[in-house]
Amino acid sequence: MTEMLFRADAYLRDAPAMVAGLTPEGGVVLDKSLFYPTGGGQPGDSGWLEWDGRRLPIATTIKGEGNEIILVPAEPSALPPLGAHLIQVLDWDRRYRHMRVHTALHLLSVVIPFGVTGGQISATHGRIDFDMPDAPTDRDDIEVALNDYVSMDARVSDGWITQTELAAAPHLVKTMAVQPPIGAGDIRLVRIGEEEGWIDLQPCGGTHVARTGEIGLLRLGKIQKKGRMNRRVYVHLDS
Repeated sequence: MTEMLFRADAYLRDAPAMVAGLTPEGGVVLDKSLFYPTGGGQPGDSGWLEWDGRRLPIATTIKGEGNEIILVPAEPSALPPLGAHLIQVLDWDRRYRHMRVHTALHLLSVVIPFGVTGGQISATHGRIDFDMPDAPTDRDDIEVALNDYVSMDARVSDGWITQTELAAAPHLVKTMAVQPPIGAGDIRLVRIGEEEGWIDLQPCGGTHVARTGEIGLLRLGKIQKKGRMNRRVYVHLDS
C-alpha cells in the first residue's frame, strides 16, 4: 500500500521515500508517492528518483494492485535496491499544468450542465465528452462564463463522503461512463467555492489547484460530434 502524498498536498515537489517493491517489468514502488498514477483522465506524473549519487528518470506512473502506485522508468536502467532511501522529484511544470487543466474541466462541467461520458487532460488543454444531442451555439458565452469563474479566484478544496451519503445524493456524480468505486470506503469530493453556495461539488481523485485564479485565461477550443448523443468540447490554457 502506497501512501498518497499528492492527496495530502498537491503542491509538494519533492519528498523522501523508501523503495517498498520492484515489479518484474522494472517498475518502482515507493512506501509514499508524490507521483499521481494515471486515472480519471489525468496522465500519470513524471520526474525522477535520486539516491547514492544516481538519478533515475520516471516517464509515467500507473496503478498497481490495491493502492499500490508504480513508477515507470523512462528507459532500462539500474533500479534503486529494495529498502533504499531516496528522494523523489516531480516534473513540477507538467504536473501543475495538469492541475490547472483538471480544475478548468470541472468548471466546464458547470458551464455546460450535461452528463459527462468521458474526458482527458494534457499539459496544454483538456476535453470533456458531454451527453448532449446538439452542439452548443453560444461559444462566446461559454468562454466568458469559464473565465468569470477563473477571475473569481474561488477556493478549491476537498472533503469526503460515505457510500450511503453518495447514494442519497446521486446528482453529485456527473460522470456517466465511470462511476466512483463502490465498496472502497469513503469517496473524495473536490469542491469549488464555499459551503454556502458551492460552484461545483463532485467525486474526484485527481490533483487540482488551490484557487481558480491559478488556472489563468482559458480559450474554448473545438466542439466535435462524437456520436448521436455525444459532443466533445475542448478547453485550452492560454499560457
